[in-house]
Amino acid sequence: MSVDDERDRLIDRIGEMQRDLGRLLAQDRSSSPLFDSNLTMRQLKVVMILSYQDSASGQDLAHHLGVGLGTVTGIVDRLVGHGLVTRREDVHDRRVRRVKLTPAGRTLTEQIADTGLADFRRLLQCLDTATLNDLSNVMDKIQDAAITLQMDKIQHHAATSQ
Repeated sequence: MSVDDERDRLIDRIGEMQRDLGRLLAQDRSSSPLFDSNLTMRQLKVVMILSYQDSASGQDLAHHLGVGLGTVTGIVDRLVGHGLVTRREDVHDRRVRRVKLTPAGRTLTEQIADTGLADFRRLLQCLDTATLNDLSNVMDKIQDAAITLQMDKIQHHAATSQ
C-alpha cells in the first residue's frame, strides 16, 4: 500500500468516526435550543453567519447563502420579527443596510454552541490525562492546518478578484 493510499484510508476512517461521533452526541439533543427554535435552515444559517462577524450586508448574506437579494430580504424580515437581528444603515455607505445580531440572537448562538460543548466535555471526562494531552496536541495541529487553509483561501480570493 502506498503512502498516499494509507493517508486516504486514514482520512476516510477519521471522517467516518467524526460523523459517527456527531450522530451519537446529537441523539440527546431533544432539548437543544437548536431544536427548540422555530427557525428555518436558511434563517439559522444567517444567524450563524452573523455570529462569526459583527455584521453583514444583504449582498454578503446572499453570497453566503447562494440566493438572491430578495430572498435574503424575506429571511432577514422574519429574523427581525423573531427579535434575533436588526437592520441598520452602513455608516460608510447609506445605500447599504447592515444586518447584526441582537442580544437575543447572540444568546441563541451561544446556547447552541454551549450545548454541543457540554456534550463534548462530558465525553472528554471519560478519557485519561495522557490521552487528553495527545488529543490536545493533535487538535493544535488541526487548528494550525485550518488557519493555514483559511489564509490560503483568503489569498486565493484576493488574487482572483484583482
